[in-house]
Amino acid sequence: MDFSLLSALIVLGGLGLLFGAGLAVASRAFAVFKDPRVERVEEALPGANCGACGAPGCAGFAEGVVDGNYPVSGCTVGGAEVTEAVALIMGTEAGDVSSCVAVVNCRGDKEACPDRAIYHGIQDCRAAMLVDDGSKGCVYGCLGLGTCVAACPFNAMIMSENGLPVVIEALCTGCGECVKACPRDIMQLMPTDQIVFMGCKSQDFGKAVKSVCKVGCIGCSLCANPKTTAEGLITMEGKLPKIHYDLVKDPWGDLENAVNKCPTKSFGIRGKVPEPLVKEEEFPVT
Repeated sequence: MDFSLLSALIVLGGLGLLFGAGLAVASRAFAVFKDPRVERVEEALPGANCGACGAPGCAGFAEGVVDGNYPVSGCTVGGAEVTEAVALIMGTEAGDVSSCVAVVNCRGDKEACPDRAIYHGIQDCRAAMLVDDGSKGCVYGCLGLGTCVAACPFNAMIMSENGLPVVIEALCTGCGECVKACPRDIMQLMPTDQIVFMGCKSQDFGKAVKSVCKVGCIGCSLCANPKTTAEGLITMEGKLPKIHYDLVKDPWGDLENAVNKCPTKSFGIRGKVPEPLVKEEEFPVT
């Protein structure tokens, strides 16, 4: 037998055993412990990987919940059912889970707010904004190119013939992707137990608004007046009214006067209104 070959085999075998033992020690010393709750939380999630929670997908959200970086109620897509399941896994209380739905804070369609120019370019609101701030007559209004519709991962939005997006509430999960996509901050998430919202984003007053839109808010503050609406339910933030939903107990009764007395009918209403709107006299535009 060739002793040089034998010695080489012995050396190689010894090195193999040495490296194998080293790897075994290293795998134990540098092992990363994965909390079993991460997998359980991920299994409880809807698997949409939409990123609405702020995490890079459902796996990232599951790890974040276990690490304490995200709340158990962070999955807006899953709603109360998923929140309760995640809370059970984490051994904590789900708390009050409020669901939201997307609404369009603009009522200025093609008829109420005509374009001031003809836009030829990429059919994307962000691209249109780069060309003289868009073609819309109102520089705060919806550009109507459907960027929010394209961003919705649940096909819960469509573009209507009048140039405004429409939310299909039965499919809307309140994920907020449309809110992120809109360059003019037109989309809003509001509680599903509320029905009234402001349908305008204009920061102008009176004649400046009326010159470009028939239904734009003129900032008159009539809706925020305590004689119209109980004090605190609506306040003025700049030139626009803000509804404080946490204070609204009766979604229609508390805000009915504000809707009916708005001189430009700038409020939007979700679903069926309990009572017909009362026609109010025209208020002068200032």
